[in-house]
Amino acid sequence: MTRSITLPSPAKLNLFLHIVGRREDGYHELETLFQFLDYGDDITLRLTSGQPGIRLENPIPGVPDEDNLIIRAARALATKAPGELPGVSISINKRLPMGGGLGGGSSNAATTLLGLNRLWELQLDLDELAEIGLALGADVPVFVRGHAAFGEGVGEKLTPVFPPEDWFLVLKPACDINTGKIFSEQGLTRNTPKMTIAPAFEGDASRYRNDCEDVVKKLYPEVKQSMDWLTKFGPARLTGTGACIFGRFPTESAARIIWESKPSGITGFVAKGVNISPLHQKLTELE
Repeated sequence: MTRSITLPSPAKLNLFLHIVGRREDGYHELETLFQFLDYGDDITLRLTSGQPGIRLENPIPGVPDEDNLIIRAARALATKAPGELPGVSISINKRLPMGGGLGGGSSNAATTLLGLNRLWELQLDLDELAEIGLALGADVPVFVRGHAAFGEGVGEKLTPVFPPEDWFLVLKPACDINTGKIFSEQGLTRNTPKMTIAPAFEGDASRYRNDCEDVVKKLYPEVKQSMDWLTKFGPARLTGTGACIFGRFPTESAARIIWESKPSGITGFVAKGVNISPLHQKLTELE
């Protein structure tokens, strides 16, 4: 039995995010295009001899275990085991900002599910793991399945797509976005016409947008300022409900030139868009 494994937990971008309706349960119906980045956190999972249970070595300040998606994912997976499981110790090298719209928590959950499925030798398939993930959050299934996708419903109905694997400059303004506040705003667009087919981001990208963007810029001036600056160099867009924004570039060097001139007080990174998740690439290498 393998005793430990270190796996990537990549970021995602919503290359667009359209809100096409609102359900009776209050959730919003979305259409979005997910693409992964070759940048993110790293999670190490170690089986512990003689020490049962699930332990997070470096808890996130202010996030109790019962709210941490890593712990919740591990506990949910453990319920699928036919018998007693070895204990596990989990550590995370955190790079992704919390509350940035990059899917960090959902990605952490998916990496935990796939990693422990291998370490515990449970042999659950991706459909089963995605079902567990959906109970943890709407974005978890796309990380579990590991392919760039057109998302529908609350983001869980996924159709694989192949957008260009360009380079991105991602900026994190100095603010944290309250997702619930954004989706409850009166001025939020909720009636964007549905698409009839899953797009592959071909043709004029200007017909795609993020329907949360205007509301976020109104409520969080730091986002508007960053977006106004990045827009000087080409189209800029919000990912998810923010706070991160991104610009697309054809080459790494083009993105890094702009990165070097960014205003002070803004954090971020340059990364390549990839259609196969780095998590799945690593798991394939380990087979």
